[in-house]
Amino acid sequence: MKNKAFKNTTDEELVRLYVESQRNIYFEELYDRYVDKVYRKCLSFIKNEAQAEDFTHDIFLRLVLKIGSFKEHAKFSTWLYSITYNYCMDQMRLAKRQAEEALDENFDLEEDEDDSEFSEMQGKVLKKAMEKIAPDEKAILLMKYQDDFSIKEIADTFNLTESAVKMRLMRTKEKLKKIYLENIILFLLVIIKAVSEWKKWW
Repeated sequence: MKNKAFKNTTDEELVRLYVESQRNIYFEELYDRYVDKVYRKCLSFIKNEAQAEDFTHDIFLRLVLKIGSFKEHAKFSTWLYSITYNYCMDQMRLAKRQAEEALDENFDLEEDEDDSEFSEMQGKVLKKAMEKIAPDEKAILLMKYQDDFSIKEIADTFNLTESAVKMRLMRTKEKLKKIYLENIILFLLVIIKAVSEWKKWW
């Protein structure tokens, strides 16, 4: 529960107070403000509540170790979300690599200015499409369109040039749009078939 005494204290001020005093009360306030948001972002990657809780716990442990390196030229929330995205993607890559290794063992035994089309893709079909793209592709879209990261902030997070970020955004949006449209077509075909079957009985 958030401490009312810190109601008018910014995130950045809390970081500064914690780093200077090492008093847990300041870190606890930051934790209370962001634990649910970090958890939801983790859950969007792995779709497993228990794992999302573990990821969230690990991310805040990392935050304790990294918080002294926070620079106030960025918002604290942006910095924390960068840590969250990087951690989730690292875990997803690790899980994929472990799955591939297990499979092998068993066997041996520039930014697009027009976002109108993208913003119109909503609902369950978009959610299903998002699940079919790679974790780093998903992260870059969420950072740009959900968390309002600037191109520069995304570039800094992934250690890329701004041009590379724009190109990845464009390619990922095109890929997502293609998957989205394929899902829409599949849905319509199912509806048409269902209607056709219904007509046979009537």
